Amino acid sequence: MMTRALELAARGVGQVSPGPLVGTVIVDANGEIAGEGFYLYERVKHAETTALEQAGARVRGGTAYVSLEPHAHQSRTQPCTDALIAAGIKRVVAPTEDPNPKVSGRGFAHLQAAGVEVGTGLLADEAAALNEAYIHFMRTGRPFVHLKLAVSLDGKVATRTGDSRWIAGPESRARSHEWRHQYDSILVGSETAVTDNPLLTDRSGKPRRRPLVRVVLDDRLRLPTCSQLAQTARAAPVLLFTSNDTGQPLAELGVEIITSGGGARDLAAVLDELGRRDLQTMLLEGGGTVAGAFLDARLVNKVTFFVAPMIIGGRDAAIAVAGTGAEKIADALQLENVEVIQRGRDVEITGYPQRTKDEG
Repeated sequence: MMTRALELAARGVGQVSPGPLVGTVIVDANGEIAGEGFYLYERVKHAETTALEQAGARVRGGTAYVSLEPHAHQSRTQPCTDALIAAGIKRVVAPTEDPNPKVSGRGFAHLQAAGVEVGTGLLADEAAALNEAYIHFMRTGRPFVHLKLAVSLDGKVATRTGDSRWIAGPESRARSHEWRHQYDSILVGSETAVTDNPLLTDRSGKPRRRPLVRVVLDDRLRLPTCSQLAQTARAAPVLLFTSNDTGQPLAELGVEIITSGGGARDLAAVLDELGRRDLQTMLLEGGGTVAGAFLDARLVNKVTFFVAPMIIGGRDAAIAVAGTGAEKIADALQLENVEVIQRGRDVEITGYPQRTKDEG
């Protein structure tokens, strides 16, 4: 039943941010599914409420399997705990607490005070993985940063002439576009913006609550007014972080120029600004200088490399990760919870940077 609740929650991908993915299964007193629901931001109705309405009178004495702790506070909707209690639910099973300080622990406490049995811990790791971005955002106020790179066997992301189409095969590129649908923002550096002239849009065709925000780090204001990003800024948001205050031509095209703080070089300030805009997630697509800077600053939360079976060669060919890097192998950034998947001819390697005790 909890597996089903998680499956339902995943239906909200692209349509819940800055909220969490939540699914609910109501099981009646006979052990049969009576109602199901999942959360979509625009419905202004939580998963628990939808499932309760579907279950009707069969809910009394039943069990609610919810993928995240129900909330007990008044927000855009009535407290979910009130609805569960009023409906006569006997037991609520949820994997983990909601890290939102307005919710954390209060939902469970409210249910227990009303005599509802509460069970926790079931599929907790799976539930945390589903809402990894929301959990990070609630704890830090910054978007969850996912670094994605397509590289050759020798670690190149382009030839010495700058040609990079296509290192990754079609299956890997399709996977990348799935992430664009799931994420709130996508970021590149000025070199990628100028050399590749990317569009950086979500072309999945799937419904999303708000447009993908395209972010460019460009201290020298190199982005041309004729670029695809600038020319489409009124159709889909473009934020440009810079220390240069002469961006009027770009601003006239609809590009939002942000010059406060340390410009494009203060990555922590960039993430803080995106967080203030309720952008829960960010897909970091390059190039090597930007990737290296984020990794050096320990600001990457998840890493995916699509490794293609090709050797590009050339001392002047662009490398995947620049920056300062590790002085010793012992200091190299280690990944944990690593997953390796075959994507057509490519190998997809995904993992999470290990955190020191100081980093949490």
